[in-house]
Amino acid sequence: MSADSPVGAPGTPSTDPFAQVRTRGYIGLLVMAAVLGVPISAGAYGFLALVDALQPWTYTDLPKALGFRGTPPWWPLPLLAVAGLLVGVTIRYLPGIGGHKPAEGLSTAGAPKPRELPGIFLAAVATLGLGAVLGPEAPLIMLGSGVALWLVRLLKPDMPPQSGAVVGAAGSFAAVSTLLGSPITGAFLLMEASGIGGPMLGVVLVPGLLAAGIGSLVFIGLDNWTGLGTYSLAIPDVPHANSPTVAEFGWALVIGLVVALVGTGIRRLSLWLQPRVERRLVPASVLMGLVIGGLAIAYAQGTGKAATEVMYSGQSALGPLLANSADYTVGTLTLLLTCKGLAYCVSLSAFRGGPIFPAMFLGAAGGIAMSHLPGLQLTPAFAMGIGAMSVTMLRLPLTSVLLATLLLGSQGLTVMPLVIVAVVVAYVVTLRLSPAPTGRSEAGARAGPAPA
Repeated sequence: MSADSPVGAPGTPSTDPFAQVRTRGYIGLLVMAAVLGVPISAGAYGFLALVDALQPWTYTDLPKALGFRGTPPWWPLPLLAVAGLLVGVTIRYLPGIGGHKPAEGLSTAGAPKPRELPGIFLAAVATLGLGAVLGPEAPLIMLGSGVALWLVRLLKPDMPPQSGAVVGAAGSFAAVSTLLGSPITGAFLLMEASGIGGPMLGVVLVPGLLAAGIGSLVFIGLDNWTGLGTYSLAIPDVPHANSPTVAEFGWALVIGLVVALVGTGIRRLSLWLQPRVERRLVPASVLMGLVIGGLAIAYAQGTGKAATEVMYSGQSALGPLLANSADYTVGTLTLLLTCKGLAYCVSLSAFRGGPIFPAMFLGAAGGIAMSHLPGLQLTPAFAMGIGAMSVTMLRLPLTSVLLATLLLGSQGLTVMPLVIVAVVVAYVVTLRLSPAPTGRSEAGARAGPAPA
């Protein structure tokens, strides 16, 4: 379009950003988002139920079926070697490289193609079900958007790309509708990760929120109907937190700084490992699985705790960790942080999944360890650790504050000022420690964001 074209001239696109909302097509998009919310969220629930069933079956039931009295101490080694083999083969031979690379952050780069969906599903199930240290949110985002777009294009092959992007976003919203404890948290995650802003935010966000709301109702209904329980992030019986003190604001600065240094180290090491794994993908993935298994065994033998505390995403372990924090010495927590942090780093470099839940678990464990310091309560330390590590790994400050505070219910409002300080410090330090963009990425940054 010529820059000289007068506003309102015939054939000139409308400058009103909300013009699309007033069209009949936008109403159709809303109806489509609501309809898609049902099967997408039901599929997401089934995915989470499958992963939840695979974890105890492969770790506890399978050894007994093979004739062992219980789970042998060495069992994580073959289990995670198989996980590495399955993920490596999937990435190597199926279309789509098993989804996005988690070491590079949470990706919202558009819906995958239909032929890529089986590889994403298989890599995620092998990663999450067999013990690697990643979460389900990234595969669900990709599967939700890909399946939504595929279903709609079966009925309407000529859908415009812009409408397809809205449909894909609605599928992602529905898939993670209650995974993070609230549809609002999931909405902020996708909004902040995608970088949508300005007037277009409402245009794209409304169908997604509608799909997320429908998805939440489906999750609640399936929870009650199936009796399998909830797969939403939640921590019951959070210890009481008093009003923040001056000392705790000082500790917020320290926690933000320390966590940013640790998280940046994890991220850099995973990015250093990633190309080395990709050179010999299948054998290197198996080796990375063995490393994770070895770290889990080392923690179990060194502390007498369960090896599963090092394995898996840590989503379901957050509540028990806080509830039983008195049973963990500073030495035990330090070893847990070391082993799970290294296992997280290795998983980021070789497996497929999301970075959120392991980051939250590491931040929580670090916060509990620091709560032994004078003038620092348990619940604020727990929340500040979660927020600081989340923003270090995700670089999404608003989402990180919500993850750390909404998770704690009414106590979250009390500790929110401390969490904000810790998150801001960690975010700024993380960006200062990150290398400046160069080459093509820098040119793209100078050119400004892509149109919604």
